[in-house]
Amino acid sequence: MAIIRPERISTGHGVLEGPWWEPGLGLLVADATLGGVLLLRPDGVQVTVIAHRRGIGGLALHEDGGILVGGRNLAIKRLMGEGDDASVVLLQNDPENHLKGFNDFTVDTAGRVYIGSLAFIATEARSGRTGQLYLVDLDGRARIVADDIQLSNGLGFSPDGRTLYHADSLRKVVYAYEVGATGDLGPRRIFMSSTEAMPDGLAVDAGGTVWIAMPYSGQVVGYTPEGAPCGAIEIDEPMVTSLCFGGSDLKDLYIVSGSEGLKTDRGGSIYRGRAAVPGLPRHRAKIAYRRSS
Repeated sequence: MAIIRPERISTGHGVLEGPWWEPGLGLLVADATLGGVLLLRPDGVQVTVIAHRRGIGGLALHEDGGILVGGRNLAIKRLMGEGDDASVVLLQNDPENHLKGFNDFTVDTAGRVYIGSLAFIATEARSGRTGQLYLVDLDGRARIVADDIQLSNGLGFSPDGRTLYHADSLRKVVYAYEVGATGDLGPRRIFMSSTEAMPDGLAVDAGGTVWIAMPYSGQVVGYTPEGAPCGAIEIDEPMVTSLCFGGSDLKDLYIVSGSEGLKTDRGGSIYRGRAAVPGLPRHRAKIAYRRSS
């Protein structure tokens, strides 16, 4: 599967996470260490749309125009300049019960949110405990649909929506779950595993290839629906963290990175290449919530 070597289109960031292409807006991406959510517009102009918040591992658009962000909790925020900028918490952490926060997440075709919890802060000492995978349903209620995840990361669906892929970085595996009609998950199986690479963010294309960011390797590796490696894309920074498809035809592949392994804490970058196969459309969340008056 041919992909032109991606071009660096933005740099000077900390650790970039959760890229999301939104038609009519551009590329949204969070900076986990420097804070905030950036918008890279199609004309190349970069603006801050959410300020300050650090530790964001994932983001998504809500159907009402707000942005869902992960981190210490799952919350919805408004874009800067759109009035009230207070967060509404949708899923709260519980540090006393070893729920330290939330990381990457994805949205299904119905608008439900799947999000992984963390039993420890990824940049701090590991507790030895494991996290869970939560489903936030359309009525705003959350339930656990999978557990025993050491370090939850990338999530994404197969083109038919019947399989959910979920990266567990510390175990160096990506799991696959069969998705039921109500959003519940069947028993997990190992989709891919590695003795060296740690899977992080991932994205699935329309042909079913699962593209997985492999931190410390400087590579995004593609896997067939059967779990066989089928291609690799290299960038200049070793700490590749995540990716998404975008552009008017969903053939622009955006890859983001962090500063680890470089001589600066502002070496994170955004890359863009052209894919032979388009990505899958992203779905806005439709979970109910109440904003305080």
